[in-house]
Amino acid sequence: MQISGKTVVITGGGRGIGRELAKAFAAKGGRIAALDLNQADLDETVAQCKALGVEARGYVANVTDEQAVIAAMDAVVADLGSVDVLINNAGIVKDSLLLKVKDGVITGKMTLEQWQAVININLTGVFLCGREAAERMVKQGRGGVIINISSVSRYGNPGQTNYTATKAGVAAMAEVWAKELARYGIRAGSIAPGYTKTDILAAMRPEILDKLTAQVPLRRLGEASEIASAAVFIVENDFFTGRCIDVDGGMRI
Repeated sequence: MQISGKTVVITGGGRGIGRELAKAFAAKGGRIAALDLNQADLDETVAQCKALGVEARGYVANVTDEQAVIAAMDAVVADLGSVDVLINNAGIVKDSLLLKVKDGVITGKMTLEQWQAVININLTGVFLCGREAAERMVKQGRGGVIINISSVSRYGNPGQTNYTATKAGVAAMAEVWAKELARYGIRAGSIAPGYTKTDILAAMRPEILDKLTAQVPLRRLGEASEIASAAVFIVENDFFTGRCIDVDGGMRI
């Protein structure tokens, strides 16, 4: 797909990887629709994209709210004319061991709230946005691309029962969508980042960051721009669908 002139919708577009995704597609001439919960973050993303000479808009929307997602997608079409690319990037973590045990005694466990909060945003939010974007792509009749942001944690990361389940799930969903939607000219795929420089990692103590990078064969964290480059590749390569690109520096959990 030629990106120039196409509308790219990015959830979690207010900061971090989402903002870098927006800037990468703006640099290619795409119209940017960034969705997030934080208006100030959205305003900054929109400003940086507009500085690259493209039309960009921000939409405050909760991806777990069905009606909010429908309204946001309708607004994107009304404002920018189409939905051509969707990148499901919004996500959270609420880490905990399944069980915490000390001297044979259960001292804690992952709560239902920790489980459900991550499922709601990371999995249900992806489903809702994917469904609504696909509906508009089919109605437009000119195809499209859906990319789900997964994670190296999809292989199974201790302390992340909830997060791992969602990140394995969104990769599997992309495979299903690739098969279901191909007849309409819609491609779907996923990207699984490894440890990537974001605000969360930047706030960690240096000794913790050293432990993280020691697990990566390339001995460094990924850059958000490198994740964005993978997304641009997927959109521009018309024979890519139904697969997941690992951008993890060779790391395996």
